[in-house]
Amino acid sequence: MHTSKGRLATSLAIATLLAGCATAGTGTDTSGTGTSSGAIGQNPVNLGEVWAMKTREHLDLWLHGFAMISDDTTLVPYFRRGYRSDMAALKSRANVVTQLDANTAKLKARLGLNPGLVNAQFVALYFDSFDALASAVDVFYRADGNPRAASNQGTAETIALLGGYFPTSADRDWARLFVQSLRDEDTRFYRGYWDQQQRERSVVFSAVNNRWQNTYRARFQPFLNNTSQAAGEIFLSLPLDGEGRSLSAGKRQNATAVTFPLRSSDADESIYVIAHELVSSIVTTAVNDNVTPTDRRMGVADRYIAAGTVRAGAMLLQKIAPELVTGYTRYYLQSADRSPGSNPASALATVFTLPDGIRDAIARQLDVVLGGI
Repeated sequence: MHTSKGRLATSLAIATLLAGCATAGTGTDTSGTGTSSGAIGQNPVNLGEVWAMKTREHLDLWLHGFAMISDDTTLVPYFRRGYRSDMAALKSRANVVTQLDANTAKLKARLGLNPGLVNAQFVALYFDSFDALASAVDVFYRADGNPRAASNQGTAETIALLGGYFPTSADRDWARLFVQSLRDEDTRFYRGYWDQQQRERSVVFSAVNNRWQNTYRARFQPFLNNTSQAAGEIFLSLPLDGEGRSLSAGKRQNATAVTFPLRSSDADESIYVIAHELVSSIVTTAVNDNVTPTDRRMGVADRYIAAGTVRAGAMLLQKIAPELVTGYTRYYLQSADRSPGSNPASALATVFTLPDGIRDAIARQLDVVLGGI
């Protein structure tokens, strides 16, 4: 999947089940707020928070698992370049072998047969802990993916939710094996690695959070308000590169995962990816209004959405934070492994090519949104 926007289409009934699932274990809040947000379907944000910045271990674990079993061939990669080899080297030096390693070939083979499973990268954003996620997958598996086998509406809707990501029996088997493999990976390796990274990057987290909350959130807020994204949560995620992961279901039910920079001096990288993620809905509208059904069937629309999201992020920043545009442009060219040359703006337009009609439609959408119409 080359789009970065998932759709949170669940109700409070699902959240009731997820809250119950969470009792199988204790979730950890790493946001520094001292509060637990609950399952996203239930409490996507604390009502006093406006786009608070946080981290979540289970989200990073889930994405880490995909990074270790996927061939990341998109122009803007889902995961940091070299991530898989770096993690493999760390595990090798520590003499650690987990079920994820043992099951990689089987998990990867199914991804090859059903590339749509890549969409399941969004699943962790629906849950507040790995225990809640694992419990929900277990309920889903035991019901054989059939919502009518559920004992209540909340369970039925959760089964239906997961069924959208894992539609066949083979996919359900894959999901179960993936969860089992991740639990062992977490116990033997990832939790210790993640905790160490949070300690080492605490200064980086503070730098990003300060840039966002004290400077740039207010600049983004009119755009957010006028695109029904008034509040939400931002998660800094260790595995991610320029493609974030976002779920949206209304003005106060939004969650966006973005890259976690290595250094404080690179704090603006997170802001770049935030811009990239937040324009996704207007890009999708602009592309869908300017392509044919054949374009959609052949994947042309998806390619335009991917390129258009990168271009729209730069266009948005030009209007609300022009001092970030050059850095944004260089970041996405570097992410795509392309040289910015002497004219980064021109290079961006060349690498992320768009038909003039779609580019102009995106520009008009931005003008309308920022004009408050």
